[in-house]
Amino acid sequence: MALSNFAFAASFASHAIFHPLDFYSSVGPTLNESTFGLLGSPFDPRHDITDLSGKVIFVTGGNIGLGKETILQLAYHRPSRIYLGARNATKARDAITDIQRQLSTPVDIRHIPLDLASFASIRSAAAKFTSECDRLDILILNAGTMGNPPTTTEEGFEVQFGTNHIGHFLLTKLLLPVLQKTAASPASTDVRVVTLASLANCAAPSYDVMTSTGALLAASTWTRYAASKAANILFASELARRYPNILSVSVHPGTVTSNLYEHAKASSPVSKYSVAALSLFFRSVRSGALNQLWAAGAKRELLTNGAYYIPIGNHAKNNKYATDADMAKRLWEWTEAQISEKFVP
Repeated sequence: MALSNFAFAASFASHAIFHPLDFYSSVGPTLNESTFGLLGSPFDPRHDITDLSGKVIFVTGGNIGLGKETILQLAYHRPSRIYLGARNATKARDAITDIQRQLSTPVDIRHIPLDLASFASIRSAAAKFTSECDRLDILILNAGTMGNPPTTTEEGFEVQFGTNHIGHFLLTKLLLPVLQKTAASPASTDVRVVTLASLANCAAPSYDVMTSTGALLAASTWTRYAASKAANILFASELARRYPNILSVSVHPGTVTSNLYEHAKASSPVSKYSVAALSLFFRSVRSGALNQLWAAGAKRELLTNGAYYIPIGNHAKNNKYATDADMAKRLWEWTEAQISEKFVP
């Protein structure tokens, strides 16, 4: 298992080194940051994000890593309000304090308690949001977990698939009324849902394995993660088909030096040291957030609804999960059925 962990991380690193990074990193320099601007679309979040005044934004997993960096960069553009979804209230409060410290003028940033491995928590988070706000312009499904041991969520789903796909699916469904209301408003024609996917989708198992908790639990942790990331792409594409007035895309951030690798490093000594060595070739958190910032803030005409993008703003037109409408429909209906069976309103 340790060797397969190393091979999986190595394949990520080989992809990461070919993508640009900016010179300054919120987690320190990385080996390939000097390649910034050589590949991918030129994108500077300070200048290229469209006007966000009056907009409301919700970012899951916003207390750390890519989510925190995303909130910081969006906050520079003066949105009306940003909601930070996270489990830990102390970490969320500390993140908000740190973000506000970097802004010249404070922005309304609020924590919403959110555990994507719990339907009750997701329902509570959606209820809190809708009780406070009657519009939602940008929903960024950023939170995720990776490299976990074979465990399950409160509702009995494999924890990576249950958190990364099913939890985000339920949250989006509960927020769809306000998303649609915002999209229908004469004052707003640009409502977006950005789903964090991954190059790991290339290693996803068959649809039958994806939708079988027993089969997933019997597979390697990396296969389970890959299944959840393929599901993210399928979800984003099907959301676009069902709700064309909402711009829905999925993005791969690149391989990032983030907290996602903590479970992997803890799995074995070989994994710990291999991830540490390969992290020299990873993207920094600051540059890793660029693709989702591009998807959230670039001019709408630059994006294709339902598409999957690799850094930065490159449309991966041949990705099989972004183009397989039949599988996306099947997964959507399967997920709805699972939620209906286990979700108590």
